[in-house]
Amino acid sequence: MNLPAGFGVRLSSRTKVCDGGRSLVGGSRGSVLYLSDVAADLLDGGAVLLATSGDGTTLARSLLDRGFADPWWPNPAGPDSQVLDVTVVVPVRDRAQDLTLLLEALPSSVPVVVVDDGSRDPGQVARVARAYGASLVVHDVNRGPAAARNSGLRHVTTPFVAFCDSDIVPDPGWLATLRRHLDDPALAMVAPRVLGPERRPGDSWVERYEQARSSLDLGPEPAAVRQQGVVAYLPSACLVARVAVLARLGSGPFDEALRCGEDVDLVWRLLTAGASVRYEPAATVRHRHRARLGEWLGRKAFYGTSAAPLAQRHGSAVAPLVISPWSAVFAAALLAQRRWSVPVALASAAVATAGTSRRLGRSERPVRAAAILTLEGSVAVLWQTGAALTRHYWPLAALAATRSRRARRALAVAAVVDGLVDRRRVGADLDPVRYVLARRLDDLAYGSGVWLGAARARSFDALRPDVRLSRRR
Repeated sequence: MNLPAGFGVRLSSRTKVCDGGRSLVGGSRGSVLYLSDVAADLLDGGAVLLATSGDGTTLARSLLDRGFADPWWPNPAGPDSQVLDVTVVVPVRDRAQDLTLLLEALPSSVPVVVVDDGSRDPGQVARVARAYGASLVVHDVNRGPAAARNSGLRHVTTPFVAFCDSDIVPDPGWLATLRRHLDDPALAMVAPRVLGPERRPGDSWVERYEQARSSLDLGPEPAAVRQQGVVAYLPSACLVARVAVLARLGSGPFDEALRCGEDVDLVWRLLTAGASVRYEPAATVRHRHRARLGEWLGRKAFYGTSAAPLAQRHGSAVAPLVISPWSAVFAAALLAQRRWSVPVALASAAVATAGTSRRLGRSERPVRAAAILTLEGSVAVLWQTGAALTRHYWPLAALAATRSRRARRALAVAAVVDGLVDRRRVGADLDPVRYVLARRLDDLAYGSGVWLGAARARSFDALRPDVRLSRRR
């Protein structure tokens, strides 16, 4: 589908320009894109391209679809009050005070449908909805957030819908920023960055950890959503979508059999159907996280239980490890901690670089481009391996640690280094000791949920690594 005139794109921060502007390396899938003379002249060494001509529109579309560029506009999005073609759907169960804060933050010009999903005191929810002029749909019994969103969607008459959980408060400009992404006719859904509440004196260490490292926060960089990509899913805390595309998924786009992971399932079904999905961190909403330790750990474990039903529906998309033969040798050699470990790891990277360079014959510097891809792959392998040891596979890693000094060393290094690097990456306002402790508790709880879900499903597909024998192009 063509982009509208004036729609702009900017090369992603993950994209590297090589060969004097004749090739792009990186994107959302770690690939190489060769540019024709016309395409190279259109970019002309710059990072921004406007869809103002036939060739410019075609190139902008290609860069977007392949993850080499993100949408860009020369002017601000404007106020949320000017958005008149979006309806907000809010699923809620009790939480009348939270609902009040959300509705207070929404523009009065935006229609709202509140779905009371079996509240114990429905009168309070009804009074809040009435006070803010929202339509009210009532479920006599609790049917879950997926069913509540589906019920609300049936009452939407605008071409676009925003699903907002009752425990978020959007920041000004969120709706206008997200809505203009949908001027791209190929885009089905876009979501903002989900942050925690503003920091306050007296916040607990759990709250300070969540403010920096929430499971719902997908980071500061925009991205096209891809299975096993840089951004692989979107949380349903806040989503803006094209109603017509959701309607093509059936009577209800959210799978009502899922009490958790229904948002991931919806995003992946959209991607499978050929639709585009984006993450836009320039728009932000604030989410009130659970602050009590027991509730916080329970929520993390609950998230983990979604892996098994998602694996049944989407196979290897949930794999905790995505590896190729060379990366498996690379990781295994380093984990072995022998004298030959480093030489073998370097040799596997060299073999990967050589093999990739042969596939990049059109590049002026194929070895350089291949080395960039291999280096990025090596870092990803180390990060994935450490995360897998401390998150999905921690029961196996802990068992190995009781029998092997090298396993204990590998687990300890992974646990500490992962925590310290992650703390620096997210800029947490929490001392290193408590941050690493919180990070490990987070992973232990989530991993426990994954194993519990696998046991319930009597299937361990959610724990199986995805081994790829062919390299991406």
